Amino acid sequence: MREFTTPPLASAPQVGGLADTVYEHALDTPGHVVMGRKDEDGAWRDVTAAEFRDEVLALAKGLLAQGVRFGDRVAVMSRTRYEWTLFDYALWSVGAQVVPVYPTSSAEQVFWMLHDAQVSAAMVEHEDHAMTIATVIDRLPNLGRLWQLDVDAVRELYEAGAHLDDEVVHRHRRAVTPDSVATIIYTSGTTGRPKGCVISHANFMFEADTMVARWKPVFHSRRGDEAATLLFLPLAHVFGRMVQVAAVRGHVKMGHQPQLNAAALLPDLAAFRPTFILAVPYIFEKVFNAARRKAERDGKEGPFDKAVEVAVRYAEALEAKAFGAGPGPSAGLRMQHQLFDKLVYAKVREAMGGRVRHAMSGGSGMDRVLGLFFCGAGVTIYEGYGLTETTAASTANPPERTRYGTVGQPIPGMTVHIADDGEVWLRGANVFQGYLGDQKATDATLHDGWLATGDLGALDDDGYLTITGRKKEILVTSGGKSVSPAQLEERVRDHPLIAQCIVVGNDRPYIAALVTLDGEAVEHWLTMRGKPQLTPGELVRDPDLETEVRRAVVAANTLVSQAESIRTFRILARQFTEEHGLLTPSLKLKRKAIEQAYEKEVAALYGA
Repeated sequence: MREFTTPPLASAPQVGGLADTVYEHALDTPGHVVMGRKDEDGAWRDVTAAEFRDEVLALAKGLLAQGVRFGDRVAVMSRTRYEWTLFDYALWSVGAQVVPVYPTSSAEQVFWMLHDAQVSAAMVEHEDHAMTIATVIDRLPNLGRLWQLDVDAVRELYEAGAHLDDEVVHRHRRAVTPDSVATIIYTSGTTGRPKGCVISHANFMFEADTMVARWKPVFHSRRGDEAATLLFLPLAHVFGRMVQVAAVRGHVKMGHQPQLNAAALLPDLAAFRPTFILAVPYIFEKVFNAARRKAERDGKEGPFDKAVEVAVRYAEALEAKAFGAGPGPSAGLRMQHQLFDKLVYAKVREAMGGRVRHAMSGGSGMDRVLGLFFCGAGVTIYEGYGLTETTAASTANPPERTRYGTVGQPIPGMTVHIADDGEVWLRGANVFQGYLGDQKATDATLHDGWLATGDLGALDDDGYLTITGRKKEILVTSGGKSVSPAQLEERVRDHPLIAQCIVVGNDRPYIAALVTLDGEAVEHWLTMRGKPQLTPGELVRDPDLETEVRRAVVAANTLVSQAESIRTFRILARQFTEEHGLLTPSLKLKRKAIEQAYEKEVAALYGA
């Protein structure tokens, strides 16, 4: 199949902007709990629709009092926290355009984004962010205001605008139309300089309303409960931003968690107890690997592996039944599943707060077996696919018929087209307006309403999309063999000891790989085998560890021909990190930067 369209559910908005929802909800259901917010003691407290409206309005008045005007661009540089959402809706209330900046951005990256967007004011989280901007402020003549959250910026703005009448804000808000620009989100920049994606209020409203209309039944853990989600994705990324907007528009209680790591996240999942979550595959991998390590420590590795096998077979049977290809789980399989539900699966669900029964995953590909395991364990994960340029999701697996290993069908109102060269093209009301100040790049990406994604994919007969690689990442060996690295890298990463894998081989005689290790998993592996804890330098030379990595490489090579297989690899002493400029904020590999940083190691793979 070359093209597939899903009929729309949500109509394109005719009037208004994103902030209107805050005021409408407060008027209609003032006592409804819309947010959860941590107090100074770390306890969660409820924020009602009326309370949130009052805070947004007070902050909007303060912004006006301090010189922010309709159409101004204001940067927000912070981790995911309640105040980010507060600033978003206050800025949208006065018709300003929000420019998210990743909190880990370097000074030069910050300069480029603030200069390119001609930002007139900025909100930062803490002193380090303020100092980052200070190092480049002499080159930012348009930047007139800087507020810092950790020195009580919100209260300062409340007081600054206290003398203004509420109607001043409402006049600005009523001037916002669906076509007004809501935000300029800069691409992660895996290649080249980041480009500013111009996203309108209409783009976000269509995207959020479509997701709510189609997937709202899965927001609840059981019928009649209150939908709640914990947002831990970066709000500087379009995925996190879409979750925020959909939660506000869909009457979903939302909490914020600023740290995307298991140690900080798991306690808050237990305390907040969301009914569903939206995450990247990394989070689900961490939950699974932590459960397996615990089983090994308790001497229950065998039963755990059997539970995984049963969960996968159970989910496969459900999947086959959904597509009319089977009767569903047999009586014997159901009995086994019921037994392991108490022994294993309930504990996995408890690690995510206890109430999660559904989740959505995006940002990168998820292994089919991992998705099947979670489904069998009672948490159905709906994998999707999208870009900043499509205001997040453009495809997603539908609730009734999830096909694991794919990124689903087009969301309602979207069309997916596969071009002659295999490139995925998208069309719908969530496609952005273009790149800020870069008509050449816009013209190269948008073609009569179609977005050329740069990703390679295939549609099956039911319209489910599978992403097979990225055009710019195709490697061509010196022998002329074209290789897509993504599937090899993902399969190598399936091994619990491996954190990251990058495949190299462009203009080289064969394919090779650089591999990094998962510190927690390696520490556990050493302990379980009675080995002493080793330094990073000792680890990369450990023969037993090398054997484990080789097994992962051999497994990956079964996916491809001999000419496309990984011939050799090297284990690195430390992981690729965003801080070292080797990962994007959404955890994608910066291939050119990695190959430059490890130039000697790559050369050694080829005997140079």
